[in-house]
Amino acid sequence: MLQNLCGRVIFGGMLLFLTLGVGIAAAKTDRYVGYYYPQPAIIETYCARVPQLPNMDKRRRIGFVIGIKEGMTNKPYDSPYAVFAKGGDSQKLIIVAKTDGHLQTIYRARALLADLTTSARTTPIFEESGMPENLTFLDLLTLLGFETVTLSDGDRFSHQIRMKLSTNGVCE
Repeated sequence: MLQNLCGRVIFGGMLLFLTLGVGIAAAKTDRYVGYYYPQPAIIETYCARVPQLPNMDKRRRIGFVIGIKEGMTNKPYDSPYAVFAKGGDSQKLIIVAKTDGHLQTIYRARALLADLTTSARTTPIFEESGMPENLTFLDLLTLLGFETVTLSDGDRFSHQIRMKLSTNGVCE
């Protein structure tokens, strides 16, 4: 009986070690895991329908985020989200809920992206494309040179989307 109990403790310890090891390895690939958001349960790939615009750089991505923040501060209420760009070239967009009850599920994250798509379709960049009704907020992020967007409830849930370019219908 004691031998069986010892075996269970050793097995449990090994599982805990392996679980922590996987978490540490995952966190090393994304330095913002554990600081701004928990490890995303799912990392999705989005094949953009548009190429990155020429001359997109850190300054323009930061300007885009500043524009979003200005729009948020012009509302008669406090926005429930913090939006910011990170990474050496600010190619990672991060959206974190500042209050409980927001972005707790994949469905709420997708609903927020749908709302942002509605706003994006009114931008001059989309209007000039000739097909704004077919493009999404993720396409706008791709145009601007963002590589990922991560949405989090700021507690337990996070969802990350990596934007890839589509060449001849094949996602790179």
